[in-house]
Amino acid sequence: MENIIDRLMESYNNCPVTAKIDTNLQPNRAVVEHIVELLQRIVFPGFFEQKKLNRDFVRYYIGETLEEVKYNLEKQMKRAFICTCKDENALSEQELDIKVDNISKAFFEKLPMIREYMETDICAAYDGDPAAYSKDEIIYSYPGVYAIMVARIAHELFLLEVPLIPRIMTEHAHSKTGIDIHPGATIGKYFFIDHGTGIVIGETTIIGEHVKIYQGVTLGGLSTSAGQGLKGVKRHPTIEDNVTIYSGASILGGETVIGEGSTIGGNAFIVTSVKPNTRVTIKNPELKYQNLDKSVTTEELDQEDAWFYII
Repeated sequence: MENIIDRLMESYNNCPVTAKIDTNLQPNRAVVEHIVELLQRIVFPGFFEQKKLNRDFVRYYIGETLEEVKYNLEKQMKRAFICTCKDENALSEQELDIKVDNISKAFFEKLPMIREYMETDICAAYDGDPAAYSKDEIIYSYPGVYAIMVARIAHELFLLEVPLIPRIMTEHAHSKTGIDIHPGATIGKYFFIDHGTGIVIGETTIIGEHVKIYQGVTLGGLSTSAGQGLKGVKRHPTIEDNVTIYSGASILGGETVIGEGSTIGGNAFIVTSVKPNTRVTIKNPELKYQNLDKSVTTEELDQEDAWFYII
């Protein structure tokens, strides 16, 4: 065991990227996840509390919850700024307190707007999904709604240039839902994610209003081979209003624009812009049907058919 400890100590010195020793405290992922839970109660009051929310006391409850969010969020933001700031740009403790306080005030100003946008998302989900029996069902159980809510919250912090925290939030939602939305993505009202598993929405994606996407859709970059050299460049597509994108479609590239009113069929692979009111589909592959009677031998089959029976 002593030998293992010695080797690990050596590893900490040789691989400093994956070790935080003698450095300032890092943001606490569990606390950030708790902040998301508290904000979910603000966005959807009465849905996720452990007790009945009485109208006579709603104001006090919201105030108390926001106070808890403010305390935890500011504490985590301070840690994020300190651990990502270069020494030459370091702020004094007083300057950092003022900066974080201003950011939290600006963020809280956005909460009514986030609620307004989420209301439209719930309506879009209900209107667009015949399997939904109520809007309550959608709020409680649809993974897409949770992922969108977290993305909208994280996006506002991202715009306020808060490091680390927005990405921790959206990756928490990713781990819970299988939906990967970068906090930098811009998303309009009435956004509906149906099913959702496997969806990827990149940082510089712009999505208009009344957009509907299904599971397995990728709104991604055409190439990332340039790595950090692409930072800040528009790498992901723009989806205009009233577009539907079916499962498995990949739409790539910062110059790719899907025009208003278009429909993208399942498994389509698109790297160039699509004009408005266009339907894009893949030609159906030829289907071949044959009898799977076990008495048929591979010698009786054509060579190209034999693989059906070879396990």
